[in-house]
Amino acid sequence: MANTLELRPLGSTGLKLSSVGFGASPLGNVFGAVSDEDAVGSVRRAFLLGVNFFDTSPYYGGTLSEKVLGKALKALGVPRNEYIVSTKCGRYVDGFDFSAERVTRSIDESLERLQLDYVDILQCHDIEFGSLDQIVNETIPALQKLKEAGKIRFIGITGLPLGVFTYVLDRVPPGTVDVILSYCHYGINDSTLEDLLPYLKSKGVGVISASPLAMGLLTESGPPEWHPASPELKAACQAAAAFCIEKGKNISKLAMQYSLSNKDISSILVGMNSVRQVEENVAAAKELGIFGKDEKSLSEIEEILKPVKNQTWPSGIPQS
Repeated sequence: MANTLELRPLGSTGLKLSSVGFGASPLGNVFGAVSDEDAVGSVRRAFLLGVNFFDTSPYYGGTLSEKVLGKALKALGVPRNEYIVSTKCGRYVDGFDFSAERVTRSIDESLERLQLDYVDILQCHDIEFGSLDQIVNETIPALQKLKEAGKIRFIGITGLPLGVFTYVLDRVPPGTVDVILSYCHYGINDSTLEDLLPYLKSKGVGVISASPLAMGLLTESGPPEWHPASPELKAACQAAAAFCIEKGKNISKLAMQYSLSNKDISSILVGMNSVRQVEENVAAAKELGIFGKDEKSLSEIEEILKPVKNQTWPSGIPQS
């Protein structure tokens, strides 16, 4: 691979992830239909441009994302150790189930769909919707057995509220959870993940950050109808996007570069479903490597977003 992206170590795992990760949820048609040809083409292009990390979940598109990603990875025809695959357990189209029995069955189903013998990372998906004590006492021990069986290499947890990570990590034996996946907390509008990085580093936990565009807030077309952000946050992001258009800048590219610039985050996961999207994201990363951040534009955007900085939205069930 002549065109290589920067590779960053993931906590204590020994894995090195491409700074741009391929979020495969769009392959499950969650943002509109994607042809098999486009799906396979985008995965192939990503791999050729140096993306080695692919993330999916049985929840995305009701298992469709896993099936399509599996087909696309197989079509690459390269040795298994040349790419890193992460999938999830506990969240399904029919609801949440973090029981040991369900997550154990879940990995076998995922491996079949992905056409793989093992996944590199298996993550408990959106743990704020389950009992965190069950995650600590039942789910993670079940995942450790899967690790011993060779079906998974590393264990992760994902969620929106940052407090769920410290709750779990403070209660499991050190080295049990290898990685966390946080989303919508390391971007121009919300950088609260930064406060947690020293803690995560002290635990030897790797950090993946998803949704640098805040689920569509930091795009010219704006977020989808269902976006849970407040009207003030949506309006401020819309104003920032309009400002960028006026200045001949692309807010999504600036947002991507902002997120990529923190080297303590191993990979920035972004959903992709076309060769064009892949090329734009990789180009943003390479441009950042050569020229650095556009500090002037970023500070102007940050000024517009200042009134709503670090504003988030509720997610999950209230924990007792």
